[in-house]
Formats: sequence, structure tokens, C-alpha cells
Amino acid sequence: MNKINYYHSLIFFNLCIFLSAFEFLRNDDPLIICLFLILSLGISHGALDHLKGAKLLKIYNYRSTLLFYVSYIFVGLSVIIFWLIFPKLILILFLIVASYHFGKEDSEFIKSSSNFELTYFLKGCVIIVAPLIFHKSETLAIFEYLNFEISESFLINNYFLWLILILSFIANILISLRQNFETKSLLFMDYISILILNYFLNPLLAFTIYFCFLHSARHSFKLSNELNKKSLIEGFKKFTLKAIPLTILTSILFVISLVILKNYYVLDNAISKIIFIGLASLTFPHILLEYLLEKNEKK
Repeated sequence: MNKINYYHSLIFFNLCIFLSAFEFLRNDDPLIICLFLILSLGISHGALDHLKGAKLLKIYNYRSTLLFYVSYIFVGLSVIIFWLIFPKLILILFLIVASYHFGKEDSEFIKSSSNFELTYFLKGCVIIVAPLIFHKSETLAIFEYLNFEISESFLINNYFLWLILILSFIANILISLRQNFETKSLLFMDYISILILNYFLNPLLAFTIYFCFLHSARHSFKLSNELNKKSLIEGFKKFTLKAIPLTILTSILFVISLVILKNYYVLDNAISKIIFIGLASLTFPHILLEYLLEKNEKK
């Protein structure tokens, strides 16, 4: 499996270099394409959460899967409601949780990585700070769409942002300690790829490519391997068939929400809200489920 991750990272690294060569991608975010990729490839890696939920219910000796669906939807809807009431607080929490989530899940292929959770958080911070360093005005515009005004905050001070980026790089080094050369190469290819994306491309496009073709793809490979340890191809076929129903359902809900929001906001604003608020509503229950499973499996 590590070989597959290595080749995947190598392909992704070259994809980032290839995309950075196109001038038109540097000057604009193809919003509809970003939304389509996130609604298809991006969210699909969480489309097997119902199977993980069934596993968790079994651990807690609950038979009805209805409890999982109700709980999962309740957490997701709660995030949306609280975002509407406390947008700044929820966005900050989302950025913190997302940083940890990206740092940890992108390092799951390592057999014996650090158990120090802060290293995962700092590693994942590159996803947040890189666009603020290389495309600050565009990133702040996205934050403003989400009712988060931080143009005067110390959080976007260049010295502070570069400090976080340096700490993120150090965390990447710490996670790679005691790993073989292949694993070290994989981690650094991933890290450099993210920097390339954010240096050359606009923030939303850079995030979309990372989220769909590195983060989501790696998690999908992991799930495919769990479904069939003997054949990744057969496992991927199973994963695809199992992921399609919930992916389509979620995409339909996102599109309906976009149609409604378009009556109140310009298209760019509406798409930004759909992508980030929608991802937050999926990320929180997804991470909570992963945490509960991991906690109970260690007992």
C-alpha cells in the first residue's frame, strides 16, 4: 500500500507542476469546476461513513442504524445552524479542526508516526496559511464571503503566517523521523506540492485540487484497500459502488442549497458558502465518527 501512496504522491507532484504552467489558471478560479470536483471526487471519501457508523453501533451494542443517521445528520445540521448564528466562531473552529484532520489523515499511511497530536495540527496548517501568504487578498475575499472579517487581525500578519508555515514544515520533519527514505520522500513531495499549488494558483482552485486529488484520493485508496486487501482494483470497484448513492444524495442537497442561495447572493459568494459551510457540516460529524472509532478500537 505504501508503494501506491508513493506513486500517487509522485503523480500528484507532477500534476501540480503541470497545472501551474497554465496562465489562465493563475488568474481565476473556475468556480463551477471547483464545485463539481468537490461534489464528486471530494466528498466521496466520506461516503462510507454509514459503514463505519454501523461498526461503531456494533461496538456500543446498538442494532438500529437509524440512530447513526439521525445523529450524523443532527451534527451536520447543527454546524450549519451555529454557523449562521456565530459565523466567526464556527469558521475558526472549522479551520482548527480541518488543519488537524488534513495533517492526520494525510499521514495515516505511516506505520509508526508521532502520537503527539500537535504535530498533525501544525502539519495541516499549511493548507490554511499558504493561501494567506501567497494570495492574501483573494483569500481574505473568501473569508468575507463567509462573514469573517480579519483584515486588521494579527492572524494575517506576514511574520505570524511565516512562523506558522515554518512550524508546519518542522512538524512534517518530526512526523517523518524514523521513517524510510521512500516515506520521507512521500511526505515532502506532498508538502511541496501544496506550496506549488498555492503559489501559482488562486486559493479556491488550489484547495480544490489538493482536497480532491490528494486528500480525498488517499483516503479513498485506504478504504479500497480495507474492502479488498488482496486487490486494490477490486477494492476500488467496491468502494465506488458503495460510495455512489450517498455522494449523489449529498451533491443534490448541495445543488439545491446553491439554487436557494443564488436568490440572495452573487454566484461567487453563493458557491463559496456552499463549498465551505457544506464541507464544515460534513467534516465535523466525519471527524467525530473517526475519533470515536479510533478511541474504541484502542480499548
